[in-house]
Amino acid sequence: MTAGMTGGAGRSGLLPLVAALGGVRVMCLGDIMLDRFVYGAVERISPEAPIPVLRVDRETSMLGGAGNVVRNLVALGARARLAAVVGDDDAAHQVRALLDGQEGLCHGLVLDRLRRTSIKTRYLAANQQLMRADEETTAPLADGMRSSLLEAAETLIKDSNALILSDYGKGVAGDDIVPAVLSLAERAGIPAVVDPKGKDYRKYRGAAVITPNRAELAEASGRPVATLAEVETAARDLRARHGFGAVVATLGQDGMVIVGSDVVESGGPGAGGAARHFKAERREVFDVSGAGDTVVATIAAALATGASLDAAAELANVAAGIVVGKVGTAVAYASEIEDALRQRDLSRAEAKVAGLGPAVDRIAVWRRQGARIGFTNGCFDLLHPGHVSLLAQARRACDRLVVGLNSDASVARLKGPERPIQSEAARAAVLASLASVDLVVIFDEDTPLRLLEALRPDVLVKGADYRLEQVVGADLVQGYGGRVALATIEPGYSTTATIARIAT
Repeated sequence: MTAGMTGGAGRSGLLPLVAALGGVRVMCLGDIMLDRFVYGAVERISPEAPIPVLRVDRETSMLGGAGNVVRNLVALGARARLAAVVGDDDAAHQVRALLDGQEGLCHGLVLDRLRRTSIKTRYLAANQQLMRADEETTAPLADGMRSSLLEAAETLIKDSNALILSDYGKGVAGDDIVPAVLSLAERAGIPAVVDPKGKDYRKYRGAAVITPNRAELAEASGRPVATLAEVETAARDLRARHGFGAVVATLGQDGMVIVGSDVVESGGPGAGGAARHFKAERREVFDVSGAGDTVVATIAAALATGASLDAAAELANVAAGIVVGKVGTAVAYASEIEDALRQRDLSRAEAKVAGLGPAVDRIAVWRRQGARIGFTNGCFDLLHPGHVSLLAQARRACDRLVVGLNSDASVARLKGPERPIQSEAARAAVLASLASVDLVVIFDEDTPLRLLEALRPDVLVKGADYRLEQVVGADLVQGYGGRVALATIEPGYSTTATIARIAT
């Protein structure tokens, strides 16, 4: 077995592949669900039974199952297509709204009035999951629903470059649906990547790639999988038995093992060859939820560009390493993968500058570590001692400081066409080099209100030259229990005055 593979071109050689993901279209068919998270605090035991009483603080909902697969595709920059089934209920309305919020996503949801939309509700306190409640229908689809789903799949696959089957065992990816959809992929000449479920993989026969985890591989092959050698044997047996192009076994902290052809042909068993082992990315693990969705999405999107399976698998390995360092059913953004491929440590200044999506994910990790999140904002055109003092005071008020930075267009609107003096990239780099700053997020609006709504800092800091009622977002932050702090202003410093002195 070949160990520690790099795809033949080195890590930096995968960067063009990340860029190419933005030009592909990937269709996903499978079990969609709504992931709900209920957060709160446990302060007492119920008098009715020896169980904790959760005082609920907030709830969030996001796409799960096949929905999380398309979330990952969108985060990678790919154009996603989704064929799935929902019930006639409130959860289905939420699912539709969340799908409509995904950029570049086309979906063909089939309404089945006899089914419930699958919901997984997780209850959490002090960063620990107390329990999970599932609401679902797992029966096979009725004849009419199968026809409608296949019709939607046939429409969506026409302009797709790859197919994903996301089987969560809820009855949508049934024994009669899967072979028909795989046949559509074969006729279209595109690779089909399957995230499987259950003991019998006959329905997946002919798939280009199948991605079982260790437990799923053991269940389907009936073989031990404790060692890498045993994983390879089980994967070879499964591939030979069902004619898969390749088996990519995902092994958590042990990385991945690939058995099968490096260059995957649609619907074919491939040419075999040595098994390859990709070591796991060394990251602190917070939550493995949804890592399998990230792997299957990244492999399919990479294969859709024409990349080799080894390159696709290594990219997926990097993406999975990013996702397990986040909280909940998270995604890996293309920009984060690029940073990882360049081997940028998160403590380096360049990696402190992030878009809104990665910033939300990183803050979720910090919160799970118990950190208080602070926020301040400004143009920071020419950094002077007054700015340094403000940022130092803001950092003392929290554990992690996020700085919202006005974009070049925003500064021009606020300060006039001659500003800014320095570009947003230069200003962000200077801010990120300060020890007091943990994260910089550039925003294009005139005010940081949208950032505040998304990031929900615990402390909002502005200079004392503002009155509390003048601070944008003060009512929002105070409304959810945060606080507003006014920092002392260092006298005698002003960017505008400095520029005026230079001009004279």
